[in-house]
Amino acid sequence: MIYFTELQNLPMFGVKGEFLGKVEDLCVDPGNKGARVASYLVRTPQKEILCITYTQIQSISVRAGQTNVSRDEIRCYALDEGLIRINHDVLDQQIIDVDNRKVVRVNDVDFDIEPIDGHTELRILAVNVGLASAVRRLLQGTMSKHRIRMITSALSTRTIQWEFVNLIESDPARRVKLRISYDRLAELHPADIADILEDLSYNEQKAVIESLDDETAAHALSEIPTKMQADLLESISTEKAADIVEEMPPDEAADVLNELSPETSAEVLADMEKDEAQEVRELLAFEENTAGSMMTTEYVFVHESATVEGAVEALRNFEGHVEAIQQIYMIDNEAVLKGAVAIGRIVLAAANSPLADLSTEDLISVQAQQSVKAVVGLFHKYNLMTLPVVDEENHLLGMVTADDVLEQVINKP
Repeated sequence: MIYFTELQNLPMFGVKGEFLGKVEDLCVDPGNKGARVASYLVRTPQKEILCITYTQIQSISVRAGQTNVSRDEIRCYALDEGLIRINHDVLDQQIIDVDNRKVVRVNDVDFDIEPIDGHTELRILAVNVGLASAVRRLLQGTMSKHRIRMITSALSTRTIQWEFVNLIESDPARRVKLRISYDRLAELHPADIADILEDLSYNEQKAVIESLDDETAAHALSEIPTKMQADLLESISTEKAADIVEEMPPDEAADVLNELSPETSAEVLADMEKDEAQEVRELLAFEENTAGSMMTTEYVFVHESATVEGAVEALRNFEGHVEAIQQIYMIDNEAVLKGAVAIGRIVLAAANSPLADLSTEDLISVQAQQSVKAVVGLFHKYNLMTLPVVDEENHLLGMVTADDVLEQVINKP
């Protein structure tokens, strides 16, 4: 194995032993055996840049390289937008390290040397992001390559296989970005994806969100500040934004739509499914910093005459987020809140038990116009996990969950 830092400034000689120049960069063709070095860019003493193809390389090592052709047979380099240059396009680029769930920087690139049909080829094995590669690059040119290898051999090495690295579109400066396969990224916990997003630039965040399926994107966005959610949704197509917002709990969807410009918010609502959009519109009607603005309309309810068997059936038919299931609420024919039963009690009770017999005594609720401060106070005083929200006639409107209250406390100025 040989490192790019060992190949930089490597002297290159022609087939007759004549000095051609020093290696400045290596190029790969992502459309044709993307792991193979397709050409070597060599700067001559006259400041020309030669482009030596992989078939023209006789041998290469940490000491020198030699071609199997003379100088006359080597063309000068012409900028080729189809090629990826290691020094120019890969080194120092950020990459998502899925295994360690963080964003890291490429310090070096590892190559394998392989003799093939009378010439020598280099193939990329991995990008190197560990401490050893950082120190190796820092010491480059200050001492012998052998000495540098001895020093860095005792340091931790972290590599990411080239086969797991994707190249996505470059920016105007021809700086390509490297990314781990988005399929693997989508397998991470949403909180880990959120941490990664916060370490990326705006354009990189946009690329990641657009690559994820709608459900995963929604879960990841739920883990980042609302303002950042809004900025990302503003950056993508309205259709994609609507698909993502549909996958959010209604209260979170309302929060982020409140942060969007009125025009974008209206467009997103128009592109959403009718039922989901109506739920969000109802929440948007509540004044900010009230219980109504905090609540979600995803909850499980049954008639007050229901049995445990009926409650279990309601749970099975519930299409909302599982996190919203803490209690089942009981209402009468007028949708007036009559009680609540914890899921634990339902699991332990007989199927024919009347649900009313399991109902929580002294049910605590809050009116929709009450302040966020009042809601937080009730959660703290009664050690609640959920809190039903009602109107002035005690009709059940929704519920506030503990995670929403925690977010309010954490984000309080």
